[in-house]
This record gives sequence, structure tokens and C-alpha cells, in this order.
Amino acid sequence: MTSENRCPSCEGELVWASGHYYCEPCQQAYKREADCPDCGQMLEKLQACGSASYFCNHCNELKSKSRAKRYWVALTN
Repeated sequence: MTSENRCPSCEGELVWASGHYYCEPCQQAYKREADCPDCGQMLEKLQACGSASYFCNHCNELKSKSRAKRYWVALTN
């Protein structure tokens, strides 16, 4: 089983540290974002009871995690 938390630059494993994901080899912090598969707007992550889903404020409806277009955004220092 491969992890979905891979660095977009070096493909190394990202680790959770201090509220964000971090790549040791690249010395870069990342956050995970998701866009709506229907309209392309940024999705709001809803998390409760160990599960996560997404809500699109533009479409005004819930979106499946499997359909969301997820990507990494580098955090600046």
C-alpha cells in the first residue's frame, strides 16, 4: 500500500508536524487543498467523528472525497 502523502517535488514521504505536512529532504512544509470536480472552486473540508467530506460553497452541496481534486500547496516561511 502506498501513501497518498508524498512530496510533490521529491516523492518522499511527508510527515505531520506542527499543524502541517513536512518533507525532510526538501525542507518544505505543505498543506492539502481540494477543488470542486464540478465548478473548480476551492472546497471546504468538513471533519467529524473520524471521517472527512467536502462542501462546495459555490454549488451549495457536499462533494465526495473521492471526487475532489486534491493537491499540495507549499507553505512559505
